[in-house]
Amino acid sequence: MSTHTLARSDEIVELMLEAPPGQVIKYDKEALCSALGVSDDPARVVVETSGRQAIVTIYPSNPLAVMPPPSPSDMLMDRYGRIVVGRHHNGRPARRRLFDPRTGSAVRAFVLGTTGAGKSRTVQYTLACEKRNRIVSWYGDLKGGQSAPESEGQVDWRATSQEEVVLMLRSAVAVAQARQRRYAALGRNAFLIGDPDPLMSVRLDEANRGLERGAPYRDEMTYWIKELGRTGRSVGVGIELDAQASHLEELGGSDTLRAMLKEGEIVLLRWSSSMMAQLVADGLLSATQSLPPIPKQFKPVQLRSQFDLVGDDDDDFCDTQGTAYLLSGATPTSMMRHWRIGSIAPLPGLDPEIQALYGPGEPARLEEASWEAAGAAYAARHDQADMAALCAELREELSQKGRGQAGHGVDDEPDAGGRRKPRLLVDRVVAALAGAGEPMSVEEVLASVNADGGRQVKSANSVRNALRDLVTADDVARAGHGMYVLQNA
Repeated sequence: MSTHTLARSDEIVELMLEAPPGQVIKYDKEALCSALGVSDDPARVVVETSGRQAIVTIYPSNPLAVMPPPSPSDMLMDRYGRIVVGRHHNGRPARRRLFDPRTGSAVRAFVLGTTGAGKSRTVQYTLACEKRNRIVSWYGDLKGGQSAPESEGQVDWRATSQEEVVLMLRSAVAVAQARQRRYAALGRNAFLIGDPDPLMSVRLDEANRGLERGAPYRDEMTYWIKELGRTGRSVGVGIELDAQASHLEELGGSDTLRAMLKEGEIVLLRWSSSMMAQLVADGLLSATQSLPPIPKQFKPVQLRSQFDLVGDDDDDFCDTQGTAYLLSGATPTSMMRHWRIGSIAPLPGLDPEIQALYGPGEPARLEEASWEAAGAAYAARHDQADMAALCAELREELSQKGRGQAGHGVDDEPDAGGRRKPRLLVDRVVAALAGAGEPMSVEEVLASVNADGGRQVKSANSVRNALRDLVTADDVARAGHGMYVLQNA
């Protein structure tokens, strides 16, 4: 490896390195710090790599040790739909996109990190920015409301139970579909903020609690998240998942969700080694890119002889909460840190600094044109008694269909041993199309399904959703407007 450029400014040293053709740069951070003579504090050395090139920056002290709170201007979207969430090690602003005005697309986003990495504060800041930018925020806190208690009254809808989150996701998909129909009538194929509708964001915090194996409504949540990812982007309804892991089994076991993850805004806080391997496997990072691990603390290791005359160990250290990589940004290997959000010390109640971050006034509300589509759950979002009744109805509905099945309708039929096994609506739809041998409309498929001796399906929308999934899976093809046929039939 040869040194390509050496630049020095005051006490900051920057080395630009390039490997010979045909080689890529790989390194050992500890060995590098030793060679540079800065083993006393590895946080002073920051490395960015891309293939056969690298930039090594040596600071006189840790550049990310102290972060200020955000300013009001940081929280407002620029003309590219971005807010400033913190700064990189080199002092440049770290920006994250809330909307893409070039394509008129809402954003899919993922915030990933282990426990204590700073997800909750990151979520609080994003919610506060959405309020200040008049974005309609629907927030599902799957930690029972503990993740961001200050968001109460600061968002349009705050859900704190598994059942309410399912109802929220269903309503969000219905809103996206209603907007889709209205925009189609106007001849529009993209979204313009406020013309006539506000930008909308649906966020699931601690999403792994709802999507991991064994979660009570895993299939249901996975289905509606996928639907929202498909329909919401072009009509101004975004989706964000905040989770402790990115492994497939922690995200509903869904390849579709992984595909959505690849295209979204990705914030990677402190991670585990298995998460990093998954990110590389998913193509979010190339095998030639290296991300130096984010330690739990910025605290140099000190060796002390038992004969040293020292007092008690000094427990004064700098936590790395909020330190991250913006994988979807222009410099994915450049370490950054989020602004300091809220009080440093734990408080016995709500944090006044976080409350002030949201600013005065009411949050943006869903447009009246979509209230009917959002349905009874949206109307009951601020009424605990009505919401409890709707959640009870949901539990009964899903227990009849099969635990957590994704709203497609589940029937029971005996297997060869006389036991009952679940029969999904999609299987009944396939059987109906196979029996007809010719294109069928949604209404004709519904009539055929209800004549097969299984549980009655009341809504044509259930059949329509099943057909849409089968078309996506290439099992069914569209045969003209509103007509469907088995693929290769």
